[in-house]
Amino acid sequence: MPTTIETEYSGEVTWLGHVPAARDSLRAEVVAQLELGFAGDAGARHEGVTRASCSRVAHLYPKGTEIRNVRQLTVLAAEDIAGIAETIGLDELDPGLLGASIVLSGIPDLSHVPPSSRLQAPSGLTITVDLENRPCVLPGREIEAAAPGHGAAFKAAAQDRRGVTAWVERPGVLALGDRLKLFIPDQRAWAP
Repeated sequence: MPTTIETEYSGEVTWLGHVPAARDSLRAEVVAQLELGFAGDAGARHEGVTRASCSRVAHLYPKGTEIRNVRQLTVLAAEDIAGIAETIGLDELDPGLLGASIVLSGIPDLSHVPPSSRLQAPSGLTITVDLENRPCVLPGREIEAAAPGHGAAFKAAAQDRRGVTAWVERPGVLALGDRLKLFIPDQRAWAP
């Protein structure tokens, strides 16, 4: 019995980015395709099967504890990026300033798809959603450097629109124009 349900939704890949590990910034460089392995995007800031724990899991582990890397990729909705841009007073917002790996168009409320949802390409490449990616000040700094006077508003504007973090379940190549089909967990909502 399958543990996921195929939905009617798919998202078109409209933008791809690579955040070099050597850079002291989350700014992504635009690329035409991503070759994704089990460790994610080779040479990227968030590449790795494991990672050091950070403030997001400080209530579970001391900072720096080696844990599974479920933050290999940052997936955002094109519609949300446009909404953030409008809210902070920009005509458009470069996804590279947000540290985006993948921008999709066509999946409503992408930031809140259930954890463990799958996004699968026709080739079989599959990424697994971890959690909503909560807004932080780092993209605001990148925005401020590129468009002075607009960065400070990012964190509030990105609330509920920051996308999701994800990890590679089945490796492959992802290219602009590919469509990722959404599969959600086949379970009822938790009701303690």
